[in-house]
Amino acid sequence: MAFDGSSEAFLGVARSASGKRWEARPDDSRLTAALAQRYSLPEPVARAMAARGIDLDAAEAFLDPKLSRDLPDPSHLRDMDQAVRHIADAIKGGQTVAVFGDYDVDGATSSALLLRYVRAAGGRIISYIPDRISEGYGPNVPALVKLKQDGASVVITVDCGITAFDVLSEAADQGVATIVVDHHVAEPRLPKALAVVNPNRLDDDSPHGNMAAVGVTFLLLVALNRTLRQEGWFETRPAPDLMALLDLVALGTVCDVVPLTGVNRALVAQGLKVMARRGNPGLSALSDVARVTEAPGTYHAGFLLGPRVNAGGRVGESALGAELLSTDDAQRAQVIAQRLDAYNEERREIERICLEEAIAQVEASGDADAPMIVASGKGWHPGIIGIVASRLKDRFNRPTCVVALDEDGIGKGSGRSVPGIDLGSAVIAARQSELLINGGGHKMAAGFTVAADRLAELTRFLCDRVAAEAGTGGLIPVLRLDGTVSVGGASLDLIRALERLQPFGQGNAEPRFAIPEARVVQARIVGEDHVQIQVADAMGGRLKGIAFRCADTPMGQALLRAQGNRPIHLAGRLRLDTWQGVEKVQLMVDDAAEIQ
Repeated sequence: MAFDGSSEAFLGVARSASGKRWEARPDDSRLTAALAQRYSLPEPVARAMAARGIDLDAAEAFLDPKLSRDLPDPSHLRDMDQAVRHIADAIKGGQTVAVFGDYDVDGATSSALLLRYVRAAGGRIISYIPDRISEGYGPNVPALVKLKQDGASVVITVDCGITAFDVLSEAADQGVATIVVDHHVAEPRLPKALAVVNPNRLDDDSPHGNMAAVGVTFLLLVALNRTLRQEGWFETRPAPDLMALLDLVALGTVCDVVPLTGVNRALVAQGLKVMARRGNPGLSALSDVARVTEAPGTYHAGFLLGPRVNAGGRVGESALGAELLSTDDAQRAQVIAQRLDAYNEERREIERICLEEAIAQVEASGDADAPMIVASGKGWHPGIIGIVASRLKDRFNRPTCVVALDEDGIGKGSGRSVPGIDLGSAVIAARQSELLINGGGHKMAAGFTVAADRLAELTRFLCDRVAAEAGTGGLIPVLRLDGTVSVGGASLDLIRALERLQPFGQGNAEPRFAIPEARVVQARIVGEDHVQIQVADAMGGRLKGIAFRCADTPMGQALLRAQGNRPIHLAGRLRLDTWQGVEKVQLMVDDAAEIQ
């Protein structure tokens, strides 16, 4: 059953606990009926497809994504052929290639891709991941020079480098040859390098600007593999299995929160299948410590595996993630995975303390309703400010930047945005206005370095820019729903049908449904601050629900108050919950609305 209009039409006198406006996604009843009939889909599933703009012509590709159809020719990217030529010559000439990667998951998977491929192709390769605290983001001259001294004839920067103008120029003056492989927002000028491969170059008309760096790196390897094959390099040695590397591509793509449409959808769909085979010793060990026992999906990649790969770069050893994902030593992989798991626990505690302080700062300042939230603090760990920014963004429904200030008056900042606000461009504009020491990013995330005495000016600049981009209506948070279901209608059959729409993520949101007038028969706090509920209907149906990290929020309190009280509207996503071999449906609660 669907509903029409906005929250007022559906909720009546109810009030959303999160402050978001509930809206139905566009409903095309004729297309919904046609999709349901042609592909034997339940109405809620067909409706979700139609609402995402999937028509009859695009439905087959959406339901069955294939790289053979969706992967573009790598040579369509500017400088791709030049980059491949230099790397192929280095491999064939017995020279050493180096990869300089970012310390996040996208950088680690991109680095591991190159390490695994070049080794498998019979080449020599070394790697370098900078320390987040002592070196910061992006390439630096001492590291690049050291790679050259260690024998590298060419250094490939992955997931970084597109705005490293001074560093790459100075490195070139010292004889370092570099190739930049990136996906971040570019500027009119390009860094000094042998080749700059980036679908977001301003002079590149590629339609694939939404790819993560690991996707661009995979395209580089496809082109490199083709060149080496054409030139007879694999006549005396086996060619690397590119398909076997797709588990890394899926992990990096999901964790960088790029849209899971088009080629990204195909890469992740196929990559998750490869991941399920557990052929990568590092990913296998990481799955064990994260207690991933079922076939992995985007949730496992984004919320269980990714944070552990990231943990080394955030609070521990930056190079651990790339080493884990590139090693073939199962025992070494197990050791690294356990170390990353411990770092992840440490990260969570540091994050909890910082988040509490940041929330208190925002609420005390009265800035919760400002166009942009900027929180800062001395002693905050630079490695976790991105996560804290994401938590604040979710809590206050505003683009958010969090800045960690050091004793020397320098702040390391990280930001997360909301749909409709291009944060990367705002940060680049701030740097071009000389408000930042450096900075860059993409639409949904950005990083920067700022002098503490310029922070107030930066905050005003970003707020003004966000306010102008948001328009006269301001930022009104919206919770988009794909329809309504009853407690009894939330069945295993519906779950199985919804799985055909995977992989879910940015650009292909997991379907979200409302359960009107649900009766909460049980509500309790579990873990540190999660709220678990049981809801029932008049026909005796039962459905378990869980709302994460919300016990002290208006939503969590609304859920707890609803037990044995008047009905409440719920909104969330339906997931399969398996416990001791028994499969049930669980509602991941995103919002609640008390009926007044």
